[in-house]
Amino acid sequence: MPVSLGLRRLAHGAGLDLPRPASPDASGLDLPAAVEESVRLEPGGRLLVPCGFAIEIPAGWEGQVRPRSGLAIKHGVTVLNAPGTIDADYRGEVKVILVNLGQETFEIERGDRVAQLVLCEVGRGVEVREVEQLTATERGDGGFGSTGRS
Repeated sequence: MPVSLGLRRLAHGAGLDLPRPASPDASGLDLPAAVEESVRLEPGGRLLVPCGFAIEIPAGWEGQVRPRSGLAIKHGVTVLNAPGTIDADYRGEVKVILVNLGQETFEIERGDRVAQLVLCEVGRGVEVREVEQLTATERGDGGFGSTGRS
């Protein structure tokens, strides 16, 4: 059963496509850049890109803003805080933090698909309880890279 996502278009989002999947089985909805004129993202630079709409995510769900693989591989442009989380109670404009990790300036035009939004169900009822000792596992306290190649 599809989840219902309320969307309120903002004035500077007029004429842009609504977020939508690029193919029938795509997980994410492509997010457009609601810039008034083209903007340049210099190598090493970061930019907050408006999308021109606000959304109403149902309770028990979250929106995850994720990079587009084509921008990452072709230009080195990705979402800086990926995945960025949009909470169900947020009602402001959706914006994307882009970073250019590539070697060349990247130009963003009005309507460009700059990221994707994936809706995910959120687990409820987490209860944090303090304990004296954690249960043992094979991994234990092995940190970064501890389960990788030996």
